[in-house]
Amino acid sequence: MTVQTQHGAPQRPPLDGHPFRAFFALEPLRKTIRQADNENVYHSMERRAVLFRGLIAACSALILLFTNAAPLDAYIVRYKEQFYRLYHLHHIQYPDDTMENIYWLEAALAADFCNPLYAEALIENKVQWEKYRYLFMTHINLKLIEQYILLGNKWNKRNAYFYNAPWKEQNLDSLKTAETCYRTALYYWNSAKEWAEKALDKRFRFINLQRVQFWEDEVVRMESGSLDYEKTLNRELALIEKVRGEFEAMNEDTY
Repeated sequence: MTVQTQHGAPQRPPLDGHPFRAFFALEPLRKTIRQADNENVYHSMERRAVLFRGLIAACSALILLFTNAAPLDAYIVRYKEQFYRLYHLHHIQYPDDTMENIYWLEAALAADFCNPLYAEALIENKVQWEKYRYLFMTHINLKLIEQYILLGNKWNKRNAYFYNAPWKEQNLDSLKTAETCYRTALYYWNSAKEWAEKALDKRFRFINLQRVQFWEDEVVRMESGSLDYEKTLNRELALIEKVRGEFEAMNEDTY
């Protein structure tokens, strides 16, 4: 397909909207190959260099072509559900990964709920909407507990080995950081219990939000005692006190 210029010479049409625009985008590569043949560039290294420059030009044209054809729209993250969707699990839980999740989850706690139309569950009346909010807050607090436990485990020292005596102060600082994480998790556990108690109100007994069934299961497990992070955290804090005492008892004769 060609168009006529003012002087009557044929010219390529603009690529935008043309059905073979990707084909025309490869023209720099074909032109370079023809140039190499016409100039009798037989040396392999020289030919490779010429072809490589043509390939770079063609790839650049394709990138510009498809970038301009499908621009990406940005959006503002504002509501609880949006922040919650940014929370994700990592294959390897580095401290930075865990702190990233904590940031998104704490932002979700502080934000407003979105319109029920965009909720994580199907909402058809105000009673369902109320129960959904209680379940959501319980779930977010439980996820924060998990993340703070993961973070605390990075610094927790479960044994005070005698050969760690030269780094006694560093180990004590590490234990202090782990203790802070576990006590923060305890704070969120108390908050989770308050929201779970509201979700267990008798008004919601026969209301089942199927899309967030796992959240309802968490509340039931908390009620039965099979999910009890307080027990876990108190055990970890007691271990920290024990190991801290062993480190504090170390002196120059320990190692």
